[in-house]
Amino acid sequence: MPKVLEFKLPDLGEGLTEAEIVRWLVAVGDVVVVDQPVVEVETAKAMVEVPCPYGGVVTARFGEEGTELPVGAPLLTVAVGPVGEEDAVKEVESSEHSGNVLVGYGTAAATTRRRSRVRPMTPAAVPAAPPAPAKAAGPVPVISPLVRRLAREHGLDLRELRGSGPEGLILRADVESAMRTPAPVPAPVAPAAPAPALAGERIALKGIRGAVADKLSRSRTEIPDATCWVDADATELMAARAAMNAAGGPKVSVLALLARICTAALARFPELNSTVDLAAREIVRLPEVHLGFAAQTERGLVVPVVRDAHTRNVDSLGAELARLTEAARTGALTPAQLTGGTFTLNNYGVFGVDGSTPIINHPEAAMLGVGRIIPKPWVHEGELAVRQVVQLSLTFDHRVCDGGTAGGFLRYVADCVEHPAVLLRTL
Repeated sequence: MPKVLEFKLPDLGEGLTEAEIVRWLVAVGDVVVVDQPVVEVETAKAMVEVPCPYGGVVTARFGEEGTELPVGAPLLTVAVGPVGEEDAVKEVESSEHSGNVLVGYGTAAATTRRRSRVRPMTPAAVPAAPPAPAKAAGPVPVISPLVRRLAREHGLDLRELRGSGPEGLILRADVESAMRTPAPVPAPVAPAAPAPALAGERIALKGIRGAVADKLSRSRTEIPDATCWVDADATELMAARAAMNAAGGPKVSVLALLARICTAALARFPELNSTVDLAAREIVRLPEVHLGFAAQTERGLVVPVVRDAHTRNVDSLGAELARLTEAARTGALTPAQLTGGTFTLNNYGVFGVDGSTPIINHPEAAMLGVGRIIPKPWVHEGELAVRQVVQLSLTFDHRVCDGGTAGGFLRYVADCVEHPAVLLRTL
């Protein structure tokens, strides 16, 4: 019967204790001859092909490509032909050194080359194997990963170095020598003339202007934002507002109606009422809606925050918006009233513009921009008519949602603007 011999990962020398399987050169069932390379491994020194000391049929492989094995771990097993007493296979002699010496490697002391005789298997069991390829004597000229890494870390181009090893092999000593050689000093270049100072009035970025600059810069630096927009027919919204104001009580502002629409939309699309925790790499969905709104003052742009806006009706929202707007104009806003927002509504239509691409109020995830409401030609119920039209723009953090969610939010807002009765389902 064939005898199954186990081939273990040999000692690769130079204190190396493990190697990674890069590529198997044989498969189970292949016929191998003595000293035929069977696997390619990589160590901290180089990538080498490991020859097998047995001839026969490969019956098993141990370890997939990418697996790291310690020295002495099984690599593969080989079934050698039937043996008799006179043709016994001479196995690797046990000693403190490995029996087989890899090309370019050695053990701590010289070893005598062993001789092995393998009796061929019968033709029925094993097909004839091709003769083993001749092995080159001496080291193979391949640059080790350690040398490549050392050169890369110090900015050296290996193509420009002359190797002192066999056949011009670049060794670690060659790289270290190049590291000690000073780089050529470039020719002196005449200093460039100083740039002329920019003329004009200089205004320090401090106070509110400085805070706004820092916040907007951080938003554009950290947040991968995207903007979508839609035109909406606001005729029915304006008619509903007029009817509510005609019924008596506190006057209802357009901003209050839009704020109520926003809270209803955020209830349906909570992804946009969130923030991103970069340290934890998590999206944090926030349970409360603290609605910020942009307010222009003599001291600059501020964003007061309506706390718990999701719990307020139109009248309550209108009252709080009016109170905070007055506080902003008089400079009486407290820091608590200017922080903690989760979503911002920006009605830049008061400046007489139709549209804009809002910059997200960091660390929020979205902002709704509203342009001016003006008469425009519009197809209404199949006929061309003059309607009150507004452009709505949504800028959102693309990390918290994709365009489908953002588009759904904006479409719901537009539907509420065009058909205020939609809100009755959420009031």
